[in-house]
Amino acid sequence: MTVTPQHSAQSARSRWWNLLLIIPFVALLWVPFYNRLDPKLFGIPFFYWYQFLWVLLTSLVIWLCDILTRPVDVARAEGRIRE
Repeated sequence: MTVTPQHSAQSARSRWWNLLLIIPFVALLWVPFYNRLDPKLFGIPFFYWYQFLWVLLTSLVIWLCDILTRPVDVARAEGRIRE
């Protein structure tokens, strides 16, 4: 199997989307930023709801990176398998 220049260019361009995965890492890396009790959300201290919010946001970022970096041929192949 040979790699065409178009495919390698698309692959290199799609790798940049993986940098989105750094956002949750940085957001939770510096603990003193979110190590506090206020503001509370429905009685839950900021320390807990901030981390839980990032669980949901990280899932969205991973999903987005998967969609944006998936080769076009894979999406078509998955459609054929389901039929």
